[in-house]
Amino acid sequence: MTSDFEAQLRAVSLRVTRPRLAVLAALRDHPHVDTEQVIALVRAEHPTVSHQAVYDVLRALTDAGLVRRIQPAGANARYESRVGDNHHHVVCRTCGAIADVDCTVGHPPCLTASDDHGYVIDEAEVVFWGTCPDCAAERSSHDSPARKASR
Repeated sequence: MTSDFEAQLRAVSLRVTRPRLAVLAALRDHPHVDTEQVIALVRAEHPTVSHQAVYDVLRALTDAGLVRRIQPAGANARYESRVGDNHHHVVCRTCGAIADVDCTVGHPPCLTASDDHGYVIDEAEVVFWGTCPDCAAERSSHDSPARKASR
């Protein structure tokens, strides 16, 4: 996989460096992580990589289009390596977990603005909000009839 990352970096005229490869690997294996989580993942494998280096790498990879930065309302910025397909996200209101949601209708941007105000629209960003399965199960176990009867 490292050779794939090297090819991706070279394709956007970025030098291949250990921190860049480590960040790409972290995001491949752990999508939707925030900056602190990326730092922890990178430093677990490469303890000498500085916090600033990870911040710089995230910015360079985002600017080059190899990484996407998302920031659901009220949440820290998150990063993912899935780019270029105009997918959306579903966010759990309880724990903050995020999952990808593919475009469901037609071709990107998969939504049509009621008034485009003359813009040439090429992307739509949609965030679905709800409760993830784990939190819903937890809530159900707290609200179960047996639990209520025992109170």
